Order: sequence, then structure tokens, then C-alpha cells
Amino acid sequence: MTYVIAQPCVDLKDKACIEECPVDCIYEGKRSLYIHPDECVDCGACEPVCPVEAIFYEDDTPEEWQDFYKANVEFFDELGSPGGASKLGLIDRDHPVIAALPPQEHDE
Repeated sequence: MTYVIAQPCVDLKDKACIEECPVDCIYEGKRSLYIHPDECVDCGACEPVCPVEAIFYEDDTPEEWQDFYKANVEFFDELGSPGGASKLGLIDRDHPVIAALPPQEHDE
């Protein structure tokens, strides 16, 4: 089990969750953030600080965003397990599910 970042994060990337994560397992893609399923220790620190409520425990992900679990896992197929997001910085790509979404509008 792991946490999942869903659609409300797309084109927002607030990064409060990155600051809160004690194990540096939240990676930044081009349009969204991603939680590494093997590096996440399921502490839940990220979930309450997300301003748009985009982070869900895997089993609690709303039905309309179920594809985001797969997107979070498959985003790391090429990267493997780098052992921390901070040393990589921005990864200039997204999972195809996220890349295909229309631009998201967010209230400032």
C-alpha cells in the first residue's frame, strides 16, 4: 500500500507535501508530483498539508482518479528507485495519463 497523488495536483504542484515528507519520496514531474511506491513509508504526513486534497491512501482514492495509482507507480518504471527526490530535482516528463490531460485551472 502507498499514497497516491491524483488530478487536483496537476498543473498546481504546491510542494507543501515535499517539505513535509520525512523520506524524500515525492518526485516532481513536469505537470504533477508523484509518490514513489517503494520509497514511501506510509506515514501520511503529506496528506493533511495538501491544499487541494490531491493525496489519498491507495484504497481511498476516489473512483474517478483510480488511474492515478497506476500513473504514480509507472512513472518510476524508467527511474527505478533513486533513493530520494531532492537529488533529482525536476523530472522533465509526466506519465502519459497526466501528460494527456487538458491544462488544469486553479484558483490562486
